[in-house]
Amino acid sequence: MEIKSIADIPNSIFYPLKSWAELSTGNWNILIGVGFLLLIGSAIFAYVFYKKIGKDDERTNKIFLKSSYCVLWAIILCDIIFPKDYMWNIFFLFKYALAFLAGGIYLAIQYRKDFS
Repeated sequence: MEIKSIADIPNSIFYPLKSWAELSTGNWNILIGVGFLLLIGSAIFAYVFYKKIGKDDERTNKIFLKSSYCVLWAIILCDIIFPKDYMWNIFFLFKYALAFLAGGIYLAIQYRKDFS
């Protein structure tokens, strides 16, 4: 794939993934399975640290807002980076998996700072 402008860079990065996924149904299933496991794992990770932070009060509300800010930035970055021409559903799955993971990582870092 030839790069003619900045808009072609994400397509050139993800085009080999598209070629690999379309090579066989096994590859397609691996990609979907990895994305689904990442989504479920990230959601569980974020939920566990959400519960560990504690009940709502002035301190935890600030932490939850910053975690939501991380989730929003992850979604925006994934919308910018991921191509919209092909495999949109797969990248939609990875976008939300990465967003949950970003929020969970922020909660884990805050938990570690507060309780260590």
